[in-house]
Amino acid sequence: MGRWVIPEVYPLLGAMAIVGGMVVFSLGRHVTMNPDVRISKEGRKQAVLDNAEEGERYAEHGLRKFLRTRTPEIFPKVNRFFSDPEKST
Repeated sequence: MGRWVIPEVYPLLGAMAIVGGMVVFSLGRHVTMNPDVRISKEGRKQAVLDNAEEGERYAEHGLRKFLRTRTPEIFPKVNRFFSDPEKST
């Protein structure tokens, strides 16, 4: 294992660790919180799921509520600079 673990590989290992963490977080969130995923036997027996409230809670999470109050801009200062150069100087 020590043959390919050289300092040049460390950024790649770091990036892969971050991506792996994101995958684990996403899978964990979907398995534990998604209203369409039923792990228990009683939940799997239901043919039609009547869980509109649970689905609403899942879809309207805290990040989405926060971003709804923000303007849809990636770089607001750059947008203001190019949209109105007189005010930005």
